[in-house]
Amino acid sequence: MSSPRIAVGVDIGGTKVLGALVDETGAVLREHRVLSPGPWPDMRDAIVGVINELRTGVPELHAVGVGAAGMVDLDGVIHYAPNVPGFRRVPVRASLAEATGLPTTVDNDANTAAYAEIRVGAARGVRDAIVITLGTGIGGGVILGGRVLRGANGFAAEVGHFQIDPVGPMCACGELGHWEAMASGNALGRMAREAAAAGEAPSLLERAHGKVDVIDGHHVSAAAHAGAADALALVDHYAFNVAIGLVGLANIFDPSLIAIAGGLVNDGDLFLEPMRRHFLGHIEGAQYRPTPEIIPAEMGERAGVIGAALLALDRANDAAAPL
Repeated sequence: MSSPRIAVGVDIGGTKVLGALVDETGAVLREHRVLSPGPWPDMRDAIVGVINELRTGVPELHAVGVGAAGMVDLDGVIHYAPNVPGFRRVPVRASLAEATGLPTTVDNDANTAAYAEIRVGAARGVRDAIVITLGTGIGGGVILGGRVLRGANGFAAEVGHFQIDPVGPMCACGELGHWEAMASGNALGRMAREAAAAGEAPSLLERAHGKVDVIDGHHVSAAAHAGAADALALVDHYAFNVAIGLVGLANIFDPSLIAIAGGLVNDGDLFLEPMRRHFLGHIEGAQYRPTPEIIPAEMGERAGVIGAALLALDRANDAAAPL
């Protein structure tokens, strides 16, 4: 019986470069991470260093897959990433393929995370689904007919950047009222600080020892779990903001399942239950249609590296990869 094929998956973000040795079943054999440097030449060297560290002692490495924040085109060029200054029209795939001598695939990190979920995670076997990551921003992968939607240029499913409120808070991309500015993990922290500063969240202020500027989403979760009414009100408001975006996506794409990833998933139904309630209260024709189930994603913080590696293996094997 032949040994499983192996790839290195790499997840590149604003703070870290995380790499993992992954086999074709999605199992992580080992991992290595470094801090993200700034300019592209330094970033390239860091990525190649992670790959070389992981391939040491491996008899045969079949491919490299990379998931990166930002706008990644069909050729693996990263045109723009708001939170990674080093990515401005950078030919990442070609550069890494040359440096490693291996077949290399590069895609948006939300797409690779979605790929992990449809291959080995919460959406396995599902042909139409949406995977949403609530973190510093909002990432998303839209799966239609078993394939991850990429669009004409590879830039599809930038779901965090559709406008919910034209006079809403400023997004990191410079536009007002984007879903990311209203429903990301960072947005929850901002909402909590604003409520505390206005005297509307005494339980959060108490947990932060009177320091408004240190309040974040963790304070909200802890206070809400303890039953504080002000924190529970914030949870409900935040869940509404998330749900309104999910409603818009569901009305457009008609998924059978929506998987939610990110740190908030660790709080279980504290956030998911009000998201589901607001979602059902606003989706078109809720009483006349099958509505998508909203569930936690399964792959955790390794989703990006696992999905990147599996995608690279599928493409290196000339398989009809769903992405």
